[in-house]
Amino acid sequence: MAYDVTAVRKHFPALAEGAAHFDGPGGSQVPDVVAEAVAATMVSGIANRGSVTAAEKRATGIVIDARQAMADLLGASPEGIVFGRSMTQLTYDFSRTLAKEWGAGDEIVVSRLDHDANIRPWVQAALAAGATIRWVEPDPVSAELPVETIAAALTDRTRLVAVTGASNLVGTRPDIPTIAAAVHEVGALLYVDGVHLTAHAPVDVTALGADFYACSPYKFLGPHLGALAAAPALLAGLRPDKLLPATDDVPERFEFGTLPYELLAGTTAAVDFLAGLVAGAGDRRSRLLASMAALEAYEDELRVRLETGLDAIGGVTRYGRAARRTPTVLFSVAGMDSQRVYQELGKHGVNAPAGSFYAIECARVLGLGEAGAVRAGVAPYTDANDVDRLLAAVHVTS
Repeated sequence: MAYDVTAVRKHFPALAEGAAHFDGPGGSQVPDVVAEAVAATMVSGIANRGSVTAAEKRATGIVIDARQAMADLLGASPEGIVFGRSMTQLTYDFSRTLAKEWGAGDEIVVSRLDHDANIRPWVQAALAAGATIRWVEPDPVSAELPVETIAAALTDRTRLVAVTGASNLVGTRPDIPTIAAAVHEVGALLYVDGVHLTAHAPVDVTALGADFYACSPYKFLGPHLGALAAAPALLAGLRPDKLLPATDDVPERFEFGTLPYELLAGTTAAVDFLAGLVAGAGDRRSRLLASMAALEAYEDELRVRLETGLDAIGGVTRYGRAARRTPTVLFSVAGMDSQRVYQELGKHGVNAPAGSFYAIECARVLGLGEAGAVRAGVAPYTDANDVDRLLAAVHVTS
């Protein structure tokens, strides 16, 4: 199905400022319908969830709708959707909960390809439990993370493997289904950071084999919060610390305090917007799969245009050559600090920030250190003109 970026862009008021936004990997711009859903919720009658007053019923309905929306987006069960302040917060919460069953001799595998939010919570929880951390590294040139690299780290003492669905720094997409098969073969659990992947491709947590899949709606056109998907039966066997009066029901036992109803309403609106990126029929899940497949193909074309253009500019070095990757390009300019490149691009109305973007381990493996490099990420509202503006600005800057 055809992807009409002109029609999509009309829903993003922020684009009226005239900037070419390549900062989506850090948080996308928001369509009008999402902002309207958030505002409408905040000015409506809202109370704690219940079934007596209209305000209680409205709050309950918003939560139910948001769980179903995220379930449709991820191919998961709504009873297995947990909401939290951020993916980082959720991962810390689940690392502490899972670590209650770990001890000396147990092993946790983490990847240096990952954002630190899928590394440090596991490292810290493992150390507190007396477990051992085993590291796996991407190739320092291609930034590939071969299945064999992870498989070699697995033993009968492996309890959990944490790996990204797609690198937020260089876009690498590891072979998660094959990794999952190897992880499950030794009886371990797989925790997938889906923050970056969810924004760029159709997702099916069952097909991926992820036991836990965490993501952030604000990376795919929604508001700032986190969401996690897991099988309800798996969640039922976990005992998080919680307040005594708080419900023990799943998934609510993992959600602390009152949920942000306005953000959940915005999340549902974002998922609905994604489902309508291309014309289609069927239920929301079917429309999401069609829309995200069309978006993936469209964004990949822009990625090729961007990479080809950068490779033609003298002095530009591009990092990451994985066979499968999201439209996220990391590059540097010879003789120029990447922060300065970022600032110069900004003068041309091109927003492409520089840094390691919390993927500090990956930046070190690539030889970039904590300074990292310039990151340009394609989003659903990016068009060819944006790409050409970036290339022209880099050419002038270099």
